[in-house]
Amino acid sequence: MKMTLFVPGRLCLFGEHTDWAGKYRTMNADIEPGMAIVNGLEQGIEADIERSRDFEVTSEALEIQDIWQDFKCSMDEASLKSIAKSGSFFSYCAGVASYMLEWYKVGGVHIHLKKMTLPMKSGLSSSAAICVLVARAFNRLYGLNLNTLGEMNIAYLGEARTQSRCGRLDQACAFGVKPNLMTFDGDEIEVQPLNIKAKLHWVFADLCASKDTITILRDLNKAYPFAGSPKEEKLHSALGIDNKDIIDRAIAYMKEGEVEKLGQLMTEAQELFDSKVAPMCPSQLKSPKLHKVLKDPKIKPFIYGGKGVGSQGDGSIQFLAKDATCQDKLVEYLSSQGMRPYKLTINPVHSIRKAIIPVAGFGTRLYPSTRVLKKDFFPIVDRDGRVKPVILILLEELVRSGIEEICLVLGSEEERIQYKEFFENRLPDEHMQKLNLQSQEYEERILSIGKRLQFVYQEEKRGFGHAVYQCASFANNEPVLLLLGDTLYRSYTNKPCTLQFIEQYEAYNKPMVSIHETALNLVSRYGIITGEWEDADETIMRMSKIHEKPTSYYAEEHLGVIGRSGQKKYYSVFGQYILTKEVFDQLKLDIDAAVDNGKEIELTSALETVREQYGMMAVRLNGKMYDMGNAEAFRKTVSEFGL
Repeated sequence: MKMTLFVPGRLCLFGEHTDWAGKYRTMNADIEPGMAIVNGLEQGIEADIERSRDFEVTSEALEIQDIWQDFKCSMDEASLKSIAKSGSFFSYCAGVASYMLEWYKVGGVHIHLKKMTLPMKSGLSSSAAICVLVARAFNRLYGLNLNTLGEMNIAYLGEARTQSRCGRLDQACAFGVKPNLMTFDGDEIEVQPLNIKAKLHWVFADLCASKDTITILRDLNKAYPFAGSPKEEKLHSALGIDNKDIIDRAIAYMKEGEVEKLGQLMTEAQELFDSKVAPMCPSQLKSPKLHKVLKDPKIKPFIYGGKGVGSQGDGSIQFLAKDATCQDKLVEYLSSQGMRPYKLTINPVHSIRKAIIPVAGFGTRLYPSTRVLKKDFFPIVDRDGRVKPVILILLEELVRSGIEEICLVLGSEEERIQYKEFFENRLPDEHMQKLNLQSQEYEERILSIGKRLQFVYQEEKRGFGHAVYQCASFANNEPVLLLLGDTLYRSYTNKPCTLQFIEQYEAYNKPMVSIHETALNLVSRYGIITGEWEDADETIMRMSKIHEKPTSYYAEEHLGVIGRSGQKKYYSVFGQYILTKEVFDQLKLDIDAAVDNGKEIELTSALETVREQYGMMAVRLNGKMYDMGNAEAFRKTVSEFGL
């Protein structure tokens, strides 16, 4: 089995040095937790991986052909540890491999590097990226079920076996090309994705000078865990309470789209570093080239602000450009000055404005009532005491969650008649006069919801995926929420389930599936999701497989998810999805491939393909799902939903 992996480098936007400073809280509780904002780069390492008897790293990457020699070592702990201590080019790889062998008793891997677009020894975590790549290769090939934080920790521990003095934020490249807040509280690390409202045009550059990171870290560490002088107290403040203020404002500016203020904050952060941190290591942190470039008047028209990178010194520099044109001009100018610049564009996360609800099915399992009434209009008592059609309860949840446009998939133009009568035609005066004032106001609300509705038709019954694809033009390359037309949701909080789901998308910016726990004896009824939990609360899962209606034996063997309690649990689809452009593109490919064979187009298979190529998240929502698809479920919904 061969796989392809890509691991980016990482850029520390704010909060350098706070990772190791925060670790000292285990000895001095007065130290503030470290906080840093880091972002993966568009540059990184791409490699093919497969199982092997030995540990082998080969390359065809043109970027490193002048320094490259293929490497091979037996999967022997002593040999790997010896190479890790050697300081050679492959010491980082061997350090991680030795850790994997010692703790997980794995076999070997062959890593074949295809591209290496990440500059090395420039404060952009090239060593951490290769360590994460090795950890991820073992994890994927041997099914170790490590989440991203687990891969990150092993990459750190593996690199620590070398002569490197890496920090804990270096391996943030494991979390991909998006901004994350990292918090370092003693031995505990928390990673939280950040929301971005406006496009950010970053430029970072290798200054092509020199710095001694080991000397920088040695001199700064002398002030910890306890400050022994006013100068050391300033360092504690800079990496503690002062840094927290910078980070809090940076998060707010990103979330609010205040790009100019964010750039100004970079300049402020550099001034703080120069006044309170640099005096602890003047030999390295006076950084003459860094400061010369930061003050270059020819750069000022292109930027909102700039600062150093990583451990600082004359390693790398970063700027926030005013727009894409300024970004290009800045790259051109820095190149002309003998530096190696790179672009990093951080795109905003689109909030979910649109939703899709397929309601084209006949409702065979609810026959014969579906002869006269579509199942989406079956009456249910809601919590407010009103008897409402199922579809109205769903639509009200969407409106409460901020959805502006809703597309319903119908089977034919005839089915539109019932929707027109309910959502577009005002009640006759003789009926309106019989309603109290509150109900008359509610009638206006129904009509206002009707104005958000659009309709498409699935004239050929070719599966659920085919029904969803009818909304491709409606989605128009935006992420959209997909709900099932015969499912209701009851939140256990004051936040609707759909709003909980949307907020998680805004944090991760990936296709998503909502999930809930399912008993093993029921898995054959549902699509079952497995993966690794990304958070301590076990609400966010990085999916590793979707399997439609497995047998209980298969699920027990392959689909169980082990949580903190050590118990194996099973999770099925909760009935809500967030679909991105990639999903619709894949559905189109599936439809084109099946044009001659009449095969049904399933959403699950398209999602699994997208998951393999782009990654996908699953979210456990704080609520309950009520299924309306059969008589038993309908009876339960009628008796419980309005309580």
